[in-house]
This record gives sequence, structure tokens and C-alpha cells, in this order.
Amino acid sequence: MTDIALKNAVIPAPAGEDGLNRYLAEIRKFPILSPEDEYMLAKRFKEHGDPEAAAKLVTSHLRLVAKAAMRYRGYGLPVADLISEGNVGLIQGVRRFDPDRGFRLATYALWWIKASIQEFILRSWSMVKLGTTAAQKRLFFNLRRIKNSLQAYDDTDLKPDQVRQIADTLGVSETEVTSMNRRMMQGGDASLNVPLGETGEDQWQDLLSDDSPLQDEALAGAQERQRRQNMLFEALGTLSDRERDILVQRRLIDEPKTLEDLSLVYKVSRERVRQIEVRAFEKLSRAMHRIDDEQRIAKLGGHRENQAREGH
Repeated sequence: MTDIALKNAVIPAPAGEDGLNRYLAEIRKFPILSPEDEYMLAKRFKEHGDPEAAAKLVTSHLRLVAKAAMRYRGYGLPVADLISEGNVGLIQGVRRFDPDRGFRLATYALWWIKASIQEFILRSWSMVKLGTTAAQKRLFFNLRRIKNSLQAYDDTDLKPDQVRQIADTLGVSETEVTSMNRRMMQGGDASLNVPLGETGEDQWQDLLSDDSPLQDEALAGAQERQRRQNMLFEALGTLSDRERDILVQRRLIDEPKTLEDLSLVYKVSRERVRQIEVRAFEKLSRAMHRIDDEQRIAKLGGHRENQAREGH
């Protein structure tokens, strides 16, 4: 029912680059929800599939999508397309949001929004699969920013010390940094049908091997990532509002807040913020281990029950 409600919800969409300013002005008219209103609407949508509640949850966060999409303007894709993809992620976030876990929709939905935009960029920017691991994706989406901070030119190779610094910062190999930088300098891919040799009988694509995982491995990996993400959100619900916010702001966003930033927000010392962060992380780790153990025990119990039925 919730899926039908979302499909039936009337949600504005950017009509190309020419209509982008009009779209941005239109979405500013939607009110930002208070925590109480957001909770009640989310409960109505989750329990009753209310399309009006779904529409209000989505439209009140369209500005969040636009703001997130603007951060990815440097990849040569229309902003309107980035916003449209981000809106798809927002709808997924609203569909899966559980208001009883104690955190705001914006915090939860932003993960889906950014994931949807990034996947679209990776699909559109390069015909060949790019960024197959989390580290490679982090490299792709942060390389330009770090190069700017190092005052490195976009159209030249990086110096060895710059390569080392970027590799250390992003936790990838120096070879990956060099390779990614050169691919981004090219701005795209050469055709795989370019003939090789004097005869031209062979093409580049004939020399490529398929290193992608098997379908069952990919499915298992996706299911495990989804399970761990669900565990994380459930574990976050065991923290207090202040612990959860500090932990999210310090460790779970792309541009973490400093201790100084959060000390000003909560009017405590930086050391106190650090203590709360450490304690919250420990509580989160314990909760995730507990949830993981409970799930494995339940799975084992179900497996034994099935074996017992088969034995009878």
C-alpha cells in the first residue's frame, strides 16, 4: 500500500535546465515540518499508506535533494537530472523510514539521496564500470575537491607527493589515484570498438576480461549490505538524541563536524563532546553485535526447525 501511495503522490519535477530556477522557487513554497508533524505523518504513511502524508513527507524534503545535487555539479551532468535522481532516492528513503527509531527523516533519507545521485553519475559519466568498491567511489567523488585544496591542475598529472597525500587521505592505493586522475582528465571513455593492429580484425573489447562478481555473489553481497545498514539504523535507535546526533555528525557524514562546531551547538567543552562521541560509538558497537548475534541465533534456530521437519 505504501508503494501505491508514493506513486500516486503529486511531486513536482525539474523540467530541464531552463526550468530549474522555476523548480527551485516552487519547492521553496513547501513548508519544513516540525519534528512532531514529521513523526505523525510518517506514522500515518507507514501504518495506513496515506498518500497525502507521503506527499508532505517528500515535498518538505525536496530542498534537501536540491542542495545535495548541487554538490555534484562538477561532473558534467545536468543539475535537473541529478535532482530527479535524488528525488528517486528521497522516495526510497521515505518508503523505508521508520519514525519509531528516533532519528529525523532528513538524516535517514540523505543516505538514499546521495546514493541514488552517485549511482546515476557513475552510470552516466562512464560507459565502463567505474568505482566498484566503496574506496574507489570515495576516490571518484572526492578527488576534485582534494586536488583543489592541493592547488593541483585538472588537466595535468599529479606530483608524486600529491598522489601519496591523496592515497593516504582516502585510504586507496597510489596506483588507483593515478589511474582515476587520468580517467577524469580524459572526461570519458574511448570506444571499445577501436580496431587494433594493422589488420584491424581485433578490437579493444576482445582483450577485456570480465572481473565482475557472479550474479549470486552480487545478490548475497547486496543482501548483506542491506542487513548491516538495517542493523546500523536499529542500533542508532538505542542512543539518546544527543549521542546519536554527535555520532552522526562526527562519523557518519561525508564532511564531519569538528569538536569545536559541536561544542558550540551543545554548549559544552570539546573534551565533553569527544567523550560523548566515544561513549556513543561504544554503545552503538555493542548494540550492533547484540543485534547480529540475535539474528544469527534466530537464523540457526530456523535452520534446525527445517531440518527437524525434514527428518520427520
